[in-house]
Amino acid sequence: MASWTVDSPQQITLDEPVTRLDVRLISGRLNVVATDGPARVDVTRVSRRPIRVELRDGRLSVGHERPPRWPGVFWWLGQLGRNFRAEVSIAVPAHVLADLHLVSGSLVASGLRRDTRVDVTSGQVTLMGLRGSTTAKVTSGPVEALGVGGDLNLETVSGELILADSAPERVRAHAVSGSITCDLDNPRGSDIRLSAISGSITVRVREDSDLTVHLHTTSGRITSGFAQVSGAPGFGSVKDSHGVLGAGEGKLWASATSGSIALLARPVEDADDVEELP
Repeated sequence: MASWTVDSPQQITLDEPVTRLDVRLISGRLNVVATDGPARVDVTRVSRRPIRVELRDGRLSVGHERPPRWPGVFWWLGQLGRNFRAEVSIAVPAHVLADLHLVSGSLVASGLRRDTRVDVTSGQVTLMGLRGSTTAKVTSGPVEALGVGGDLNLETVSGELILADSAPERVRAHAVSGSITCDLDNPRGSDIRLSAISGSITVRVREDSDLTVHLHTTSGRITSGFAQVSGAPGFGSVKDSHGVLGAGEGKLWASATSGSIALLARPVEDADDVEELP
């Protein structure tokens, strides 16, 4: 086992292989990226409380020493949050299992190819080029997922969920108070389920997509850029729209309790231009 106590800016290069990453930070900024070289931990800022780095049997753990007991939802706004503030960048092999926790701040995860779990209480999450199974949960703040494949689960209590330039096999996105925006590549065979309690849902897919579509809103309006997706009012203000695009191999289900739903069509030429960019 190797361990370090970091109380000032420091870069640590790990000679042993890393198969799992566990991060528990309280306040600040966390960046996790995939690398072909040796794993590295780069601490560029650390406040009064040091960072503990430990590598044991392939498991890399990074976190604050002796974290305090949980004193309440808004504790990080005071002196305690400032004492535990840190900025950490971690480079690990793409196929590690990653479990990332941050109470307050921003988190970026990029290039990982296996299971990734992200949990942020208050802050912003950015996911880029992930594969495998990805789960991101934020209590207060937005989640942005770009170029993500595999299985994707996004959840926010108060914030916006954004999924773009992606063709995941399975999507589960839920916002309690906030909007959901999805701009998807041709999701053949995908299973996409979006739900919002108080907020709108906007989905844009290619004109040549193969999807079975079902859109539902309790108090809101449904608009569709596809003639194949028609709507009919239900009882009271409940509305449903449904239809089949192409062969209907994939599934798109979207439900909003208090908010509107928009299904937009992206010209195939636009998608081809994006794919040709270097």
